Amino acid sequence: FAVRDGGAVLDGRDIATVICVDADVKLFVTACPIKRAKRRMDELNAKGMELAFVDVLADVEVRDKRDRDRATAPLKSADDAVILDTTDLTVDEAIARAIEYIAAVRS
Repeated sequence: FAVRDGGAVLDGRDIATVICVDADVKLFVTACPIKRAKRRMDELNAKGMELAFVDVLADVEVRDKRDRDRATAPLKSADDAVILDTTDLTVDEAIARAIEYIAAVRS
């Protein structure tokens, strides 16, 4: 699937380091845990779910630690990945930045 004509976009915490290590372009998309928890809260609230921010933040931090510390396919950036920190970016800005990075890598 990943090498089909026209390319593909894959998303996951071990895509660039385990699944598609030879990908032409690798982005490691990140944001600070507080901002990620805020975004998650907004998603959950839009679905009518009411949770305490501290609980959502704790879930984000626990998941990150678990994924970073696991023996198989730990969460980390591939050595040749471009880091895309979306902490202070809107969705549109993050997409534009990703497109810029992809164009630069492919040039």
